[in-house]
Amino acid sequence: MNQPSLSREQRLRQCLESRFAPSLLVIEDESHLHAGHAGAAGGHSHFRIRIVAEAFRGVSPVARHRLVYAAVDELLKTDIHALAIEASPPA
Repeated sequence: MNQPSLSREQRLRQCLESRFAPSLLVIEDESHLHAGHAGAAGGHSHFRIRIVAEAFRGVSPVARHRLVYAAVDELLKTDIHALAIEASPPA
């Protein structure tokens, strides 16, 4: 999924939307909070996501995080240094 014309946030959104079809997806780029940090110095970004999707129903919080990490694995190797995740099923 290497699409350099898209921003990191757009690629992250695309990965998560295509995998989970979330009813809610909020992505915050927190890279500016980590200026000077080793990961930021290498050009990688820090993101916080809140995702609500049916795919998380009946799934433990740890397993939800694993599903998200698997969905964005390629970006974690190249573009994302840190990813804070809040994942839940619809209420």
